Amino acid sequence: MSLAFLFPGQGSQAVGMGADLATAFASAREVFQEIDEALGQNLSRLMREGPEDQLTLTENAQPALMAVSLAVMRTLEREFGVGVERAAFVAGHSLGEYSALAAAGAISVADTARLLKLRGQAMQRAVPVGAGAMASLIGPKTDVALAEQAAAAGAEFGVCVVANDNNQGNVVISGAKAAVDAAIEAAKALGARAIPLNVSAPFHCPLMQPAADEMAQALAAAAILAPRAPLVTNITAKPTHDPEVIRRLLVEQVTGRVRWRESVLWLVQEGGVTRFAEAGTGKVLSGMVKRIAPDAEAVPLNAPADLEAFAKSL
Repeated sequence: MSLAFLFPGQGSQAVGMGADLATAFASAREVFQEIDEALGQNLSRLMREGPEDQLTLTENAQPALMAVSLAVMRTLEREFGVGVERAAFVAGHSLGEYSALAAAGAISVADTARLLKLRGQAMQRAVPVGAGAMASLIGPKTDVALAEQAAAAGAEFGVCVVANDNNQGNVVISGAKAAVDAAIEAAKALGARAIPLNVSAPFHCPLMQPAADEMAQALAAAAILAPRAPLVTNITAKPTHDPEVIRRLLVEQVTGRVRWRESVLWLVQEGGVTRFAEAGTGKVLSGMVKRIAPDAEAVPLNAPADLEAFAKSL
């Protein structure tokens, strides 16, 4: 049974995230302490206690989500003898790509935390609050073609592109607020439901270019090794081991489309993956996998009992 580890992106954060892991496992507490020290910030307390409005700030949510993912992976390895090498591939949704790389030993945990803190700050700086927007287009008629048509209608009023191709029935658009508002109306006329997202910036669109430039500088200085399991990337929806390709694609990812549906299809159809394990907070990616590849198994690894059951099943 071929396995892939998946790592969630922004939106899965919640106050209390990782608390049960920290209570149960010293290896999880160790990860949280490493990240607190790397950031010079008591992020683990913010994760545990809130307040929610501080946790959901992009610069905090991104390293926090990575922290829980890495706590899961280190606990699996240390407590249950299940290393990342047991997987044929790793993949992460947006910031989850950094978690995947850290889990696979390509970037140190401390460097990953600092890169994600900067990524969150750079994304927030790139566009003034309120100037950008994102919306989720959902419903049985919603696919990439419909979303691109709606985005093209919105683009008459400013930047508007498809940001996340999550799965059939769930595609996210991003751009200037007036353009996204127009695209929402176009999408409704095409038969989709449109839900404005409560985000602080328009991620994965050309308006993020200043953030991409900042990340290019930071990533140029970062030590990146070949991952111990190949990474299926958001930008190409194909695997790579090459550190320099990874470095380039992490920059492109800031403004580029998250090709999640295509990534999962590649993993199943070309990579032979039959089982997916979502390491971290929530079960958003597990739900997406079941919609993209109904015959595949997808399990979220959130609580201590999840890790024990998963390890026993291998």
